[in-house]
Amino acid sequence: MESILQCVLHVSVTILLLLGHMITALEVPLDPKLLEGLPQPPTITHQSPKDYIVDPRESIVVHCEAKGKPHPSFSWTRNGTHFDIDKDPKVTMKPGAGTLVIDISGEKPEAYEGVYQCTARNEHGAAVSNNIVVRQSRSPLWAKERIEPIVVQEGVSLVLQCRPPAGLPPPIIFWMDNNFLRLIQNSRVSQALNGDLYFSNVRTEDTRSDYICYARFPHTQTIQQKQPITVRVLNVDAINETMAAFLNDTDFFSDSPSGERRPTFLVPSGASSSAMVLRGDVLQLECIAEGLPTPEISWRKDSGDLPMNRTTLHNFQKTLMISDVTEADAGDYRCMASNSQGAVYHIITVTVKAAPYWISTPKNLILAPKETGVLSCLPSGNPKPIISWSMNGIPIENSPRDPSRKVEEDSIIFSDVQPGSSAVYQCNTSNEFGYLLANAFVNVLAEPPRVLTRPNEVYQVIANGPALLDCATFGSPIPKITWFKEGQNSVLDGDDYEQHNNGSLEIHTAQKADSGKYTCVAINSLGKKENHVYLEVKEPTRILKQPEYKVVQRKGNVLFECKVKHDPSLIPTMTWLKNDGELPDDERFVVDMDSLTIYNVTEGDEGTYTCIMNTTLDQDSASARLTLVDQPDPPTDLEMTELRARSVQLTWVPGSDNNSPIQRFIIQYEDVLHQQGVWHNLTEVPGTKTTAHLALSPYVLYAFRVLAVNEVGFSQPSYPSARYQTEPAAPEENPSEVDAAGNEHDNLVISWKALTSLQSSGPGLQYKVSWRQTDGDRDWESVTVANVSKYVVLGTPTYVPFEVKVQAVNDYGSAPEPTAVRGFSGEDLPMAPPEAVQVLVENSTLAEVQWDPINPQMVRGWLMGYKVYYWKEDPQIEEQKVLTFGRNKTQGKLPGLQPYSQYTFNVRAFNEKGEGPSSPNQQFNTPEGVPGPPASLRITNPSLDSLTVEWGPPVELNGQLTGYTLRYQPINSTNELGPLEEVTLPANTTSCTLHSLKYSTRYKFYLNANTVKGAGPAVTEETVIIMDEDLMHHPAVDVGKGHTELPHPVFPTTLSLRPPFPKVHLSSPGFGNVSSSVGEDGAVLSWEYWGQDKNLFVEYTVDNSKEEWTKESVNGSQTYLLKGLKAGTSYKVRVVAKDHTGVTVHSSQELSITVPVIPSQQVDIATQGWFIGLMCAIALLILVLLIACFIKRNKGGKYPVKEKEDAHADPEIQPMKDDDGTFGEYSDTEDHKPLKGSRTPSNGTVKKDDSDDSLVDYGEGGEGQFNEDGSFIGQYSGKKERDTAEGNESSEAPSPVNAMNSFV
Repeated sequence: MESILQCVLHVSVTILLLLGHMITALEVPLDPKLLEGLPQPPTITHQSPKDYIVDPRESIVVHCEAKGKPHPSFSWTRNGTHFDIDKDPKVTMKPGAGTLVIDISGEKPEAYEGVYQCTARNEHGAAVSNNIVVRQSRSPLWAKERIEPIVVQEGVSLVLQCRPPAGLPPPIIFWMDNNFLRLIQNSRVSQALNGDLYFSNVRTEDTRSDYICYARFPHTQTIQQKQPITVRVLNVDAINETMAAFLNDTDFFSDSPSGERRPTFLVPSGASSSAMVLRGDVLQLECIAEGLPTPEISWRKDSGDLPMNRTTLHNFQKTLMISDVTEADAGDYRCMASNSQGAVYHIITVTVKAAPYWISTPKNLILAPKETGVLSCLPSGNPKPIISWSMNGIPIENSPRDPSRKVEEDSIIFSDVQPGSSAVYQCNTSNEFGYLLANAFVNVLAEPPRVLTRPNEVYQVIANGPALLDCATFGSPIPKITWFKEGQNSVLDGDDYEQHNNGSLEIHTAQKADSGKYTCVAINSLGKKENHVYLEVKEPTRILKQPEYKVVQRKGNVLFECKVKHDPSLIPTMTWLKNDGELPDDERFVVDMDSLTIYNVTEGDEGTYTCIMNTTLDQDSASARLTLVDQPDPPTDLEMTELRARSVQLTWVPGSDNNSPIQRFIIQYEDVLHQQGVWHNLTEVPGTKTTAHLALSPYVLYAFRVLAVNEVGFSQPSYPSARYQTEPAAPEENPSEVDAAGNEHDNLVISWKALTSLQSSGPGLQYKVSWRQTDGDRDWESVTVANVSKYVVLGTPTYVPFEVKVQAVNDYGSAPEPTAVRGFSGEDLPMAPPEAVQVLVENSTLAEVQWDPINPQMVRGWLMGYKVYYWKEDPQIEEQKVLTFGRNKTQGKLPGLQPYSQYTFNVRAFNEKGEGPSSPNQQFNTPEGVPGPPASLRITNPSLDSLTVEWGPPVELNGQLTGYTLRYQPINSTNELGPLEEVTLPANTTSCTLHSLKYSTRYKFYLNANTVKGAGPAVTEETVIIMDEDLMHHPAVDVGKGHTELPHPVFPTTLSLRPPFPKVHLSSPGFGNVSSSVGEDGAVLSWEYWGQDKNLFVEYTVDNSKEEWTKESVNGSQTYLLKGLKAGTSYKVRVVAKDHTGVTVHSSQELSITVPVIPSQQVDIATQGWFIGLMCAIALLILVLLIACFIKRNKGGKYPVKEKEDAHADPEIQPMKDDDGTFGEYSDTEDHKPLKGSRTPSNGTVKKDDSDDSLVDYGEGGEGQFNEDGSFIGQYSGKKERDTAEGNESSEAPSPVNAMNSFV
């Protein structure tokens, strides 16, 4: 839409009532790119300011630029006459524009000062610029002058005049000293608007000799300096004392005017003044007063309030400035100067005048032939400006008469215009304060409609919002615009649609149904034009989950969520702001797709965070506040009031609560006298209080501090208060936790909790300990002790009751009488055992023991209960078991007994001192029970269809064995169990051979022992029956890489997956039948698993070591081979199941395996498959080479060597010759190399011949020499030193079998 708006020429409609008709005119299209070829009168687009001050050191550039169709030409006037730039070589005009460039180097700039005006002209009219007054900047020097020192009396006023030279523009004034430091100004000393320096009253520190006024001229950037001014301020008292001796004590200076006085105005003078300001300028009113003390200045307006947004006070309130003045700012302004001696005011009457300004500037007109239009010029000003009209730069009264034009005071009316009457009109309005000049053209055009909006433009809007479809057009006469939607023949109008004057169609509330193709049609008397646009209505962007208010502690983390729904066809962009600004560039701020996370929050992170979801069409935002809470700051300003002997009032000032309300204050004290540096909690008060009434104890030197507590935690303690000491007194309380009990049979230990220093109440703290025996009328005995918390009374009877008391005493008296506490003297061991002890056997594992209570006189203390000692009569088991029963029990059960065993027991009573004598030993026997599991179970002697099961008798027989029960059943590939077979075996057997088993089948075996009481628990074992015994030493399990499918068949002992003597164990829930087998290649584990998690691992570690468990994944199988185990080392092994997070959910019990030491075996390489294959490949390669040699021999030419070979023919080679008994003819097109692989004659020698023929020319080098008879020397005989040896070698190729045997 933005690109369309940049292309659209806005069409304005002026409605005039002339002669009773509605008249319409077009605005001119100024952009030639849009309306290429459209005639257009000139329009000034850029010009220099009316008052143009130039730098005399640079070229003068007077701007004048314009556009039109055709492009305009330019001319200039200077001081009202034509300025011929061609005659002045210093003046040039920029190409394509009217801008003048005047080179003033070597010239006087004054020669080019004057009033310039530019005219831009083409065939349709002429536009003129403002009158541009060109003046050079001036920065004259200060006039030389001699400034006498100024001597003034302290307290009087003073004005230092600056009076800079007149410059163009006026200079900027400031005061400095010789060190180029600005003089300090304040309400007493300040600079006026004219640059003078005013002192409301002078002081002795104002004495100095370097008051310097500087003038800076902005155009030339030069600074001029006035001569320094010397000021000496004389002190009145010093002068009078010096001169009194000479003037008979007459004051040299009187008390006036240097004494205190009411203010008077230095600027402006008198009681009233006036000021005039132009509308739109800045009003500056100044009041500077003198007086002692220094007066203060205030302002007000008599007729109303000062405009708040446009009023400022400067120069220590001595200058009132009102910007952008309007007529309403006229009136009386009152400035008042006041001090302690009085007040004075001055009234400034402000009048507001106005240079001409536009109410409505003339607008360009485009009229069709025969149309009517009005050119209006509506200025205003004070005084009222005068209007004058020109046409093409010529006063209209001097222009050619045009019957279609009627000139009135502020308008020109055009009626029934004709082609060719286009022109540029100038409206000049002026008064005594200035002028305004405006150009407006009238362009008479006859143009058919043009649609300026780009075709097929797509507009995207949000549902339920407005949609504005553009149809910018141009034509003369003005085209009429109508809109249609695809599929509808009627014009779009009604409440849902609004067509604007510029042709745009607005849909007030766009819905999804409004999407589609729209057509705008532009029609005038000269033609018709239409354009198509498309509307897409999108779903709005909405934040579904807004960020929430967060409260977080310092160094915590916080998460703001911002979940958004948007139209899927729009691309969203999430932006986060903090306090309406960008997020800090900090790695602690992490922005995700729909959230913002701040880590390690600090104080600076507090604020409002806003998530903004932007699309290309709309946005939605939501904000949340982050508040950082922390423990409160410590309280301050502790103060004690209402100091009394036993109380004090403590007050404090709370520290900051750090955004978490203070819940309570904790008041702590330090006993400087007794425990310096140790602070104790004294009391707490609610967080809304800042005072506490504290009850004090005697004889304490107090210091207090306060801690604040909020939800976050405790503050740091406050600084301690001043110290306060209370007077000593008698103790107010006695020791607590008094106890009386003996630790020997003839003593009584009296103990108590000692009083604290706070409880002592005075110096000389002691304890009066009293006791007496309660049986009978006994007197109290007592003793006084100090610095202890117990006392031992000796020589007491055994376990008799006593009454004891402990009373606190100090130098100032005793505490109140304490309450007596009862206790007993020490105990001794019981003297007798329980009687009538008997036993009742309930079953094979449980018996009940009964006894009579012990005589209380025999206990000699507090009876705590009875103990039953029992043990099994077994020489291998000497451990006794003890069961303890309560003091009120007379029987107890003995659980967990071993069936079919003899037990011995006795009973003893015990008190706090210990056990008494035991009752006589008694014995009882337990009946038989079911046996324990067999001690071992293993599979041996496997064959193709049978195996032997061996086992060991149970360790726990629990009776007489009656036999064994062996059960077994097959397991298929899906771990389903087959039919169960059962074998009953006699008690004296420890093995059993099973026949007719299925090969390549896994079996599971169960074995349990039996007594007359039934069968005991079973042990289990599994194995696999296979048929091929060749693989008994090569299990197909890849160790360390999980389970690998086993090739069929596999030897059973290798894959029985059981150690030779497996331990019977129970698996944890999820695992069952876990066993192991150790072979040459490693340890094989097998198990059953019924859990849901399939992430199974085998873990192992060296037994009795602290090494971590090594873990290997088994990929869901039920067997696994561990390789790489060290021979002769024992390992602990287990199987575990883990969930997806790596947490162990099931674990089997640990197995203990030992890797045996395997003696090394000699490997016969000749029997290895890889070696046999390699030798076969070598033999085949040699055979191929021989065949290749034979083929090349058949292609060779005739040469004398043939005769030699015929003489020593080799029978093995004869069949290889051609039928004619010779080699084929030699051809030079074949390979010229000697035939490799040729064999020597059978006798191993080659004879020379007289022939000089040689085949060297056909060879590759010198070593490939021939004999005189043409035979190959190098190939047949080799080097000379090897001739004999090679001749004796066999001509047959070596046997591959022999070659292989040579490696063995």
